[in-house]
Amino acid sequence: MKEQFDRIASEFFAAIERGDLESVRDIYAPDAQIWHNVTRRTQTRDENLRLLGLFIARVTDRRYEIQSREFFAGGFVQRHLLHGTSASGEKLELPACLVVHFAEGRIERLYEYLDSAAVRSIFP
Repeated sequence: MKEQFDRIASEFFAAIERGDLESVRDIYAPDAQIWHNVTRRTQTRDENLRLLGLFIARVTDRRYEIQSREFFAGGFVQRHLLHGTSASGEKLELPACLVVHFAEGRIERLYEYLDSAAVRSIFP
């Protein structure tokens, strides 16, 4: 399972880097739930895709620098830095931690922990 989870995770982050929301949609389970510490709300797949669309429109040169990816039965925990350039030309470095759970080879639950100050620079 580790190899399958690692492949799906790599495809997921590569799709976000290139702005391919259809591939992200396919990686999420139809009833996926995505929670963010910044809002303390859970989003549906479609709500999260809309948010990712705004993010992609506001941040170019997106690149994930994976610091660790640890697997557990049913998913993984990942720490990374998300690099990019804001619409104003500011270089961004957003530290994050994700806890991801899979069901039938798709992301079913995702918990995202972000630095709220860094998020505010993207979504004022």
